[in-house]
Amino acid sequence: MKRFWLVLFAVVMVAASLTGCKKAPEPQKVTIAMGFIPNVQFAPVYVALEKGYMQEAGLDVTLDYGMETDLLQRVGVGNLAYAVASGDQVALARANGLPVRYVANWYRRFPVCVVSMADAGIDTPADLEGKTVGTPVLSGASYIGWVAFAEQFGLDSTNVNLQAIGYTQVASLLEGRVDAAVSYAVNEPVQLRAAGEQINVFYLDEYTRLMSNGLITNDDTIAEHPEQVRALVGAFIKGLQYTIEHPDEAFAIVRQVIPEMDDDTAILQRAVLDECIRFWQADQLGYSDPAAWEETVTLLQHLGLIGEVSPNDLYSNEFVP
Repeated sequence: MKRFWLVLFAVVMVAASLTGCKKAPEPQKVTIAMGFIPNVQFAPVYVALEKGYMQEAGLDVTLDYGMETDLLQRVGVGNLAYAVASGDQVALARANGLPVRYVANWYRRFPVCVVSMADAGIDTPADLEGKTVGTPVLSGASYIGWVAFAEQFGLDSTNVNLQAIGYTQVASLLEGRVDAAVSYAVNEPVQLRAAGEQINVFYLDEYTRLMSNGLITNDDTIAEHPEQVRALVGAFIKGLQYTIEHPDEAFAIVRQVIPEMDDDTAILQRAVLDECIRFWQADQLGYSDPAAWEETVTLLQHLGLIGEVSPNDLYSNEFVP
């Protein structure tokens, strides 16, 4: 009998050993198109990679940089599975037949603002009447944000000289080429304040609700790889949460990703991160507000940019942990 139990023990140990030798499943290769160059504003993604959240989720993530204008086109036709884009662009793409869908909210607040120098005397939105306002381009999220803002206050477009100035808002304001500039709320105002300038800022999210940046995929990826989508969304939100709670460590990770950032530049970039966090904070990270989607669609329809689109087709909260 003793010999029997010794043999059985040996068999169990060999079986356990063989089980332990099984190869772990290969991580799934995933590419996320960022739509911009490496930047402190992508800190949550860098944190999710550095802290191992992506790897723990079984993902081997590559970040695809580049200021492309056709990201949602590529996601819609299946050339890319994931991208970072704003909610208004998702609505425009879906209205044009591209099966893209927003699966995780990133920026709780719409990060577009109107900036003027304090001595320009633009203290209320009505003061923009008769002024020259610069905007990067006459399309995209910044332009749509401006139009929503102007509609809210009944600004007469014939009395506002709106000019496309590229991404020269800071220089255009300092040199007096424009009276005000439509800007990225976590960038140009931070630069101007860091330089000691006195400015007035109208944050557009205080006047209108529009869906901002988030994680985008397509219907085929959701249908065929729902667990991959769930894993990516979960890992990203863990990175976002950690960044909000540990900004010093998050910024140190950013500096590893962008080694060319010198100590002087780092002062401004840390201020940018702090401002970003104010736009990311939410009671439930990743969750899409249905009312904000309704307002986004209503505005775009009012502007004649899209036809009949159901807000419910534009996003999903099912992957948000």
